[in-house]
Amino acid sequence: MHYTLHQLEIFLKVSQLKSVTKASEELFLTQPAVSIQLKKFQDQFEIPLFEVVGRKIYITEFGEEIALAAEKILSEVNAINYKALSFRGELSGKLKIAIVSTAKYVIPYFLTDFMSKHNGVALNMDVTNKSEVVKSLEENRVDFAMVSVIPEHLKLDRIELMENKLYLVGGKQFKSINKKLSKTKFEKLPLIYREEGSATRKQMEYFIASQNISTYKKMELKSNEALKQAVVAGLGYSIMPLIGIKNELNNGDLQIIPMKGLPMTTNWNLIWLKSKNLSTIAKHLVDHINDNKSQIMKNHFNWFNKYD
Repeated sequence: MHYTLHQLEIFLKVSQLKSVTKASEELFLTQPAVSIQLKKFQDQFEIPLFEVVGRKIYITEFGEEIALAAEKILSEVNAINYKALSFRGELSGKLKIAIVSTAKYVIPYFLTDFMSKHNGVALNMDVTNKSEVVKSLEENRVDFAMVSVIPEHLKLDRIELMENKLYLVGGKQFKSINKKLSKTKFEKLPLIYREEGSATRKQMEYFIASQNISTYKKMELKSNEALKQAVVAGLGYSIMPLIGIKNELNNGDLQIIPMKGLPMTTNWNLIWLKSKNLSTIAKHLVDHINDNKSQIMKNHFNWFNKYD
């Protein structure tokens, strides 16, 4: 047998995602390239590794065993690479971060220069809702988490990154009246919510309760992107973080609807357990962000101030 590490990586990713398309996206390869290497890998075994039924891929029992072996082999190869870099005095290893979904519009800008400078650092970033983010941190499965609302039951250290402003947002079909929306008119709006456990949903519910507003829920969606597209399409209105709607505001697909009590303002924070013994990589990241935060804000988030 003459299979390559590249083929092992491709088969492992396909076995995890059960999709050639998704595997190609995560590996930054074309679908034909993944399919060709997958076939070459399969051709080296007499027993099927997977079956295609309709358009779905099903990994066989034998394929599952090969996937487990591939994962172990690739893990050992990565360990060798990390050790080689360490002996050269370079940072090497894994950095694990869990973030709430809207934070994906923020955290990459605070990581880009750090990751470019340290080629031996592998980033594992889990994007989910606030409940899962806090659980990952609490169970010590990640080095850092990024949230806009600090979990009060944990003893934490943190870096405050930037403001998180939430506005009432509608599609271009909304007719502006050049004054703040009244409670009466707000109560007639069909509202779209994020799912339970989302920090954005909690902020939206807090605002509605604090204003003694009686309204109704049009629908509930599990991602900021899905919610944004629903508002763009005219299905309803929502209270959304400004950071995630820059392009839609610029091209006119969305508009901010002024209302008393808005925007609500929280802060984006990078947090970690106070009791955690940070790795060398994690300590370097903390120093990097503290040293460069102001410049990063100036370079990438100056547009934020025009919505004060």
